[in-house]
Amino acid sequence: MQLPSQVESIRFRGIECYRLVAGAASAIVSRFGAQVLSWRDTAGRERLFLSERAIFDGQSPIRGGIPLCFPQFAGLGDLPKHGFVRSRIWDLAGAQADDGLVSLTLRTGDDAGTRAIWPHAFELFLEVKLRAEHVQVGLSVRNSGTTPFAFTGALHTYFAVGDIEATTLTGLNGLEYRDAAGGNTIRVETDASLVVGQEVDRVYHRAQQQLSLDDGSAELVVAATGFTDVVVWNPWQMLCAQLSDMQAHAYRKMLCVEAAVAQFPVSVAAGDVWSGSQELTPCGPGGMGPVGG
Repeated sequence: MQLPSQVESIRFRGIECYRLVAGAASAIVSRFGAQVLSWRDTAGRERLFLSERAIFDGQSPIRGGIPLCFPQFAGLGDLPKHGFVRSRIWDLAGAQADDGLVSLTLRTGDDAGTRAIWPHAFELFLEVKLRAEHVQVGLSVRNSGTTPFAFTGALHTYFAVGDIEATTLTGLNGLEYRDAAGGNTIRVETDASLVVGQEVDRVYHRAQQQLSLDDGSAELVVAATGFTDVVVWNPWQMLCAQLSDMQAHAYRKMLCVEAAVAQFPVSVAAGDVWSGSQELTPCGPGGMGPVGG
């Protein structure tokens, strides 16, 4: 497939990737897991966290960027944690550049290996749309079989922050959430802005509004469509020290804010397609504020 000049095939830490450029903004997307590994805004600031100890062996999940969880989120089922597509090699399905928009689409589907543990026919498309002003990551799930299936999943987005304790996440007030770090109890968010000062592992339900992530030096607007939930995760000191692919202090430099379907599985009828996306827009230096499209 002929790539536009704004899309380049590269190797990043030894794995096959594509680099997208839109004005002064750029993104790197891996064929392994269809994972966005880097997104730099127009000021050149890296907005995604990628662990310095992330494993790039072409088999292990990569810690950071935007991993894709499908057809199971976390350990909420009998499948491997976060499903199986984040460790598959995806195929290039399309690449375009037009009027300031650069897009890349990767595809994967079922095979004998997936059907052995999840007996359904499917096609997944991961599309990254990059403009100078923002980036949008979209997932489409097609049921290519003859019977319905249900799934949970997420765009497991790791954001880079200057200091986690100076970071605020606004837009969750009033939402019910499942507190996995607090014994899976159900709570209601009462804070106008969430400030992380300990391990956080929460699934916010019916989270349809835009969120604002501000680390004191840069702000992002995070907006999702299709996804019903928002996951917020930071391992904090003790859990981070137990993760072999994270430096002990790395929890201070990241916060996961994930577009997810976790509380209730999505059912997809035979022949139907489900789609969801997460759009990230810088505000202030390096960004122009929220834009649609």
